[in-house]
Amino acid sequence: QVQLVESGGGLVQPGGSLRLSCAASGSIFSIGVMGWYRQAPGKERELVATITRFYSRNTAASVEGRFTISRDNAKNTVDLQMNSLKPEDTAVYYCYADILRPTNRAYYWGQGTQVTVSS
Repeated sequence: QVQLVESGGGLVQPGGSLRLSCAASGSIFSIGVMGWYRQAPGKERELVATITRFYSRNTAASVEGRFTISRDNAKNTVDLQMNSLKPEDTAVYYCYADILRPTNRAYYWGQGTQVTVSS
């Protein structure tokens, strides 16, 4: 069994910062790509940022320069530092991970954490 648990969401004013964290636990052999998606009300889920096991990053143009993704391979965690937040960043943020287990390999998702940017 594998679980991804997110934390760090909440309400913040425009221009503020939040840090999201996601920890993978369970029977894990190794983790490849990890990342974050988000889904705003009435919109499709969109990619925010990804990071490979060797720290190669890909960031959506809409958050480039404001959001930074990082990971700790030893702890099986991935973080998203979000600065200069805008109201349009309001969404449910989901982490995901490409996990190799002793029995299979699959993408796993967290339950989502709400980020609301509002004055």
